[in-house]
Amino acid sequence: MRGISRTSLTEVTRRLDENVLASAGATGGVALGGELFQIVALLTEEHSLRRWLADQANPAEAKTALIGQLLESKVSPSAVLVAGDVVSVKWSSTRDLVDAMERMAVYATVASLRSAAALDGLEDELFRFERIVASQPQLRDALTRDGVGPEHKRSLLEGLLSGKVDPATLTLVGEAVTRPRGRTLEQALENYGHIVAERAKRYVAVVRSAVALSEDQQSRLGAALTRAYGRDIHLNIEVAPEIVGGLSIQVGDEVIDGTIAGRIAEAQRRLAG
Repeated sequence: MRGISRTSLTEVTRRLDENVLASAGATGGVALGGELFQIVALLTEEHSLRRWLADQANPAEAKTALIGQLLESKVSPSAVLVAGDVVSVKWSSTRDLVDAMERMAVYATVASLRSAAALDGLEDELFRFERIVASQPQLRDALTRDGVGPEHKRSLLEGLLSGKVDPATLTLVGEAVTRPRGRTLEQALENYGHIVAERAKRYVAVVRSAVALSEDQQSRLGAALTRAYGRDIHLNIEVAPEIVGGLSIQVGDEVIDGTIAGRIAEAQRRLAG
């Protein structure tokens, strides 16, 4: 969660849930998420505004009033309310402020997916799209090429994904493609996947295996990791024949390498040392 204060983030999230999302309809969250992403873009582009809103010396009331004046005729009252809540909190840096606004945008976008199965599906869709992009250089180039307008990229995504993925997935992929905030496309998609997992109060494990895992194997692996980390684990599984055998598992910054290729590489390192 980088340097974002958990206390501040918890308070903003509570207000989002109680004041806004509790009354949002099935599609209201996606629409609100889109508006909040627009505010993220505004803060990213306007350096002076971002610095002033993040300055702890400025009164919270003045920040809320300013953001309200700027947004009143551009977004819904719900989006103004969320933005006001975010800027009224004391953040340690301008990056934390924008990260928090982005997190609220993601939370709003996935608000209608209330079941674990629905959130599982969205995380899987994000991961599958990331793998597709990684395996198709021409597609990645079309989606990330400088000089190509965001509307053209969104149109391309609509053609690829509309009707095939959840609307929340399409929104998040569209943001990752058109407004990555200095990240690569893969990094932006991975970041959204982790935020969704945090919303569901679980971790994401990226599992690389030489062969496809059966449902029973996935279930047993998920249960073992859940016991080890004391929190529900969502598995993103990638078949990678080059690892020869065994599994490579990454949870956050921790990597558990049980692959034959990994053991060979470790033996070579020891011999070289």
